Amino acid sequence: MRLIAFIKSLYFDRRVFYVLSALVVLFLFSYWNHSLFPIASVGMLLLGIAVLFDAITLYKKKEGISATRKLPEKFSNSDVNEVPLQLTNRYPFKVAFEVIDEIPVQFQKRDFLKTGSISAGEKNRITYGLRPVERGVYTFGRLNVFVTSPIKLVKRRYVFDNGQPVKVYPSFIQMKKYAFLAIDNKLTQFGLKKIRRIGHTMEFEQIKDYVSGDDVRTINWKATAKRGDLMVNQFQDEKSQPIYSIIDASRVMKMPFEGLTLLDYAINSTLAFSNVALKKNDKTGLITFSNTIINHLAASSKKTHLNTIFEVLYSIQTRFLDSDFGRLYAEVKRKITHRSLLLLYTNFEHESALQRQLPYLKGLAQKHVLVVIFFENTELTELIAKKAANTPEIYHKTIAQKMDYEKKRMVKELERHGIQTVLTKPEDLTVNTINKYLEIKARGIL
Repeated sequence: MRLIAFIKSLYFDRRVFYVLSALVVLFLFSYWNHSLFPIASVGMLLLGIAVLFDAITLYKKKEGISATRKLPEKFSNSDVNEVPLQLTNRYPFKVAFEVIDEIPVQFQKRDFLKTGSISAGEKNRITYGLRPVERGVYTFGRLNVFVTSPIKLVKRRYVFDNGQPVKVYPSFIQMKKYAFLAIDNKLTQFGLKKIRRIGHTMEFEQIKDYVSGDDVRTINWKATAKRGDLMVNQFQDEKSQPIYSIIDASRVMKMPFEGLTLLDYAINSTLAFSNVALKKNDKTGLITFSNTIINHLAASSKKTHLNTIFEVLYSIQTRFLDSDFGRLYAEVKRKITHRSLLLLYTNFEHESALQRQLPYLKGLAQKHVLVVIFFENTELTELIAKKAANTPEIYHKTIAQKMDYEKKRMVKELERHGIQTVLTKPEDLTVNTINKYLEIKARGIL
């Protein structure tokens, strides 16, 4: 068994095959020219001795190389995640290495190869990135390391870390990015808008001395007359307002853009938005539905609530069924009794699809502030921008323009019934959703 294992781990460098091929040619020519036979025999003997010496050099040490794949606890969906590899050389000489990591099948990547060299007793760190586009469990295969001595005739194969799993969660990298920007007051850096507050739909906090820059409309004239100095009313934002992210998990959300489904765009956006809303002390909840209600998390402002949302979002799957907005309307009417902000992530490709669901949307908007978030078809945008060169292309461009116009008509139709809308490119979903939330808060609509 040890001999079989030894043979399996033994690999010859291409130089051996080049020399061996040359010797075979010499042996063939020796049939016609017998003076070449001694040269070929000596060459074969020397090659055998060199290969044997190289093999002994590599195999005399039980573990000449150690390698580990240090996977993070979880991957962030749609983001580049770093995978670090650590190699340690325990040989008394410098070795060259080739690393072939068997990455999960979901990436469909079979040409992975990293090369380099490590001096005796030293360590080498290799890092590469992977961008997953779907949630779930990913399993890494074997970490194969091939090493050669300075002679470079024989390769020895080492195998490490077989069958390591890692879970791909919704984009927590995106969540942290927007949370940091919100705290750091750099909202405009990634497209987030600073929206001027209108009116005073806020809670009164205190009366304070006027400072240059304060809104003159907040001057408290009675307090000013008593003190003889300008005094202003100070307000604070209304807090703990209930906000629900409602995700349509039906077949219309299975449509992919840049490798990511609309459902995953909505999930990533929900996570980032929920984090921002919680930091602003609002209550956040979550509803997912298809032909039935899948999940319903009541709105809460607890710090641990984000972890619950995180886990629920991880487990959501698209169902190849039509969405039942009637069930959604009944669920909201029965369980959400306070006026709330409802962010509905769905998609309508045709106006007829919107008209079928419009009565339920109007019903939701009667008691709550409803924001319908749906998607631009970016492929149509590219087709419209492209210059048509022949009759079929003109026909396709005309149809694309008609469908694009229909999307804009849907926005007008929803707004006509008092329903807020966000029509966005998939990649801009998170920014536009947070902007709409900030706008609604600033204007006191909720």
